[in-house]
Amino acid sequence: MQSDAAYAELIDWIRLARCPGIGAKTFKQLLQRFGAAREVIARQADWGMRKQGDIPQPAIAEREFEAATKAGLHYLPFTDPRYPQPLAALDDPAPLLPVKGNLAALATPLIAVVGARNATVNGRKFAKVLAADLAKAGYGVISGMARGIDGAAHEGALTTGITVAVLAGGTDVIYPPEHRDLYARIAEAGAVISELPPGTEPLAALFPRRNRIISGASCGVVVVEATPRSGSLITARFAADQGRDVFAVPGSPLDPRAHGPNGLIREGATLIQSAEDILCELPVLSVQTADFSSKLPKTSQHTETIDENNTPALRLKIEAALGTTPAAVDEVMRQCQVSAAVLASVLLELELAGRLERLPGNRVALIGTV
Repeated sequence: MQSDAAYAELIDWIRLARCPGIGAKTFKQLLQRFGAAREVIARQADWGMRKQGDIPQPAIAEREFEAATKAGLHYLPFTDPRYPQPLAALDDPAPLLPVKGNLAALATPLIAVVGARNATVNGRKFAKVLAADLAKAGYGVISGMARGIDGAAHEGALTTGITVAVLAGGTDVIYPPEHRDLYARIAEAGAVISELPPGTEPLAALFPRRNRIISGASCGVVVVEATPRSGSLITARFAADQGRDVFAVPGSPLDPRAHGPNGLIREGATLIQSAEDILCELPVLSVQTADFSSKLPKTSQHTETIDENNTPALRLKIEAALGTTPAAVDEVMRQCQVSAAVLASVLLELELAGRLERLPGNRVALIGTV
């Protein structure tokens, strides 16, 4: 039974997570700066929320929570120890994961197996055998529950161990519909997750967000088959940006579905032909004992705050150092000779004002005006 205090905190998290002006990275920065979601909400005028619109009212978040409860979902904030630790360690973890199934499955070290929807018979067979071998070795297999390679990977993992599905809609929205039975079996033996509110229908624009979670929650990503425009290559790019190992299964140059993996291998991905090739790179013991907690935000403590007397001068100095060409945050900090906390706060204000965008590789750039 959830205490009144825990319920109130979760409602505040939902309100903040559903605010249009707040992305995953901004959410984490605000929590680090103010210490708790209720403090972020109470002090929204201090960080420019008045320019972005109002934070959703408690009643809206309460209705979402009620819908999630009716659907049998459990919310995991990224500060919960049961939240996937590799994902929590990122700068931009999904603030909340509505979970269907076994929460303990998310503590298992996960390897992503992804690929084409219109996969070949051999591609599906390989993905199924690979996933079964990885699950037998102690890993969980995470994928997107799509047709083709994703579905085959889930099926294989279920034969020997645990699998986790990440959806591009709400956790309670089964897509594709023909995977209803697969969804039920994954929820029973593993877990189904999403970062979106219950009831959200999957749209094309939401799939990259799903792919970011697949790669972020994993120790490595395996691409079995993928055309050059495949979403699986987006997952692989996210994985590279997040510091994950990328593995690829080679194929015939005559098959367009081999162009994606072959291209990844050419760019430096590890060529694999069996689960053993992956296990040699990612020993189970090293993953299970990896300490991601050192990278987690300490939400019970406040980080350094800006000296209000110097804020205008610091803001001008930092803005002057930025341009529309992407720059590394570390380099901006060195050039401006400011602390990381001061720089983070000023960048956060610029982002919330719609004047700055964040790019892969911890880079930022001002948004040009037409």
